[in-house]
Amino acid sequence: MGKSRVEAFSDGVIAIIITIMVLDLKVPGAGSWAALAPLAPVFLTYVLSFVYLGIYWSNHHHMLHASSRVTGAILWANLHLLFWLSLFPAAMAWMDTSHFAPIPVGSYGVVLLMAAVAYWILQRLIIRAQGRDSLLGRAIGRDWKGKLSPLLYLLAIGLAGRWPQVSLGIYAAVALTWLVPDRRIERALSSVGD
Repeated sequence: MGKSRVEAFSDGVIAIIITIMVLDLKVPGAGSWAALAPLAPVFLTYVLSFVYLGIYWSNHHHMLHASSRVTGAILWANLHLLFWLSLFPAAMAWMDTSHFAPIPVGSYGVVLLMAAVAYWILQRLIIRAQGRDSLLGRAIGRDWKGKLSPLLYLLAIGLAGRWPQVSLGIYAAVALTWLVPDRRIERALSSVGD
């Protein structure tokens, strides 16, 4: 099976998720800068979630671009990833409405962790279907960010009960490490004359 339908479907789902998130943003009741101040934490949570979705969208695009075909297992793994990404708006809204209480902040971390696990599963299935010597298999290499991120999410989830602000800082730090698209795949694609 070709990959174009998977790419198009995934792009559409991620666009809908972003739309749902932005609809959760409330406008201030007054027309002053001071009225924006109480909304700053909510806006920053939106920015963090938007950045995460952008990271997944960009890296998902690169990963599928390095793939030649899609199997049934890859389709289901892709749906698994989209399921966890679709929980971003709810996890974000719970953190916002609870004023960043420990359990919602930890739950946001669980959603981040499970999205990372789902992405890893999808990546592994694509490599298995195309072989370790495939373009994606060679490009991934040691994948230190892919291995470190879940460990940091687990640390942040554990700290959320006592220090939810520290957990949020860890989530932001992980996002910063992934902000630039995965250059390994870009380099591998350019080496074969895309």
